[in-house]
Amino acid sequence: MRKLRNEELERLDVIAFKKTPKSPIVIVLDNIRSLNNIGSVFRTADAFLIEKIHLCGITAVPPHKDIHKTALGATESVSWEYHENTVELVQGLKARDFCVMAVEQVEHATMLNQFSVNADKKYALIFGNEVKGVSQEVLGLCDGVLEIPQHGTKHSLNIAVSVGVVVWDLWSKLHKIKMP
Repeated sequence: MRKLRNEELERLDVIAFKKTPKSPIVIVLDNIRSLNNIGSVFRTADAFLIEKIHLCGITAVPPHKDIHKTALGATESVSWEYHENTVELVQGLKARDFCVMAVEQVEHATMLNQFSVNADKKYALIFGNEVKGVSQEVLGLCDGVLEIPQHGTKHSLNIAVSVGVVVWDLWSKLHKIKMP
C-alpha cells in the first residue's frame, strides 16, 4: 500500500469544477458563528459538488483569513451568496421547487438513516447556529426536518461535522438511485 500524491488524485481544477454538473443540493448556513466551521463547510461542498452555499444572518462571508484557513481554496470553487434574512431565502427556495429540510432535533424529525431521497428533487439543507440551532420561524417553513441519530452522552455534533454527515448521506443515496 502506497499513499497517493496529490497529482495522482486527478482532482478538478477550479475552472473544470465550475463547468461540472452539480449535485441537486444547496446548503443554507443560518447565523453560524465560527469562521472555521464556515470554511469546513466550503470544503465539504467542494468534495460533493454542491450547487451553492447560502450564507445568512451573522454568518461571515469570504474572503476572510479564518474561513480560508479551513476552506483551503474551496471558496474559489463553490458558488455562494449572502442573504441577510433566512426566512426570505427559504421562501425563495421553496418558490423554486426546492425541498427544504432543516437539520435539527425536533418532535417528529425524520432520522437521517430513514430518509429516502427523490432523484427528481432539489434539496436545500439548513444548518443553524452552533448554540441556538435553526430558528422556530425557519423550521415552520421547512418541508421536513432531519436528525442525525446519536447514541452517546452529547446532544449534538459540531456544525461542520453535521454538514459532512448529512451531505454524504444524501449524496450517496442520490448516486445509488442514479446508478443502473
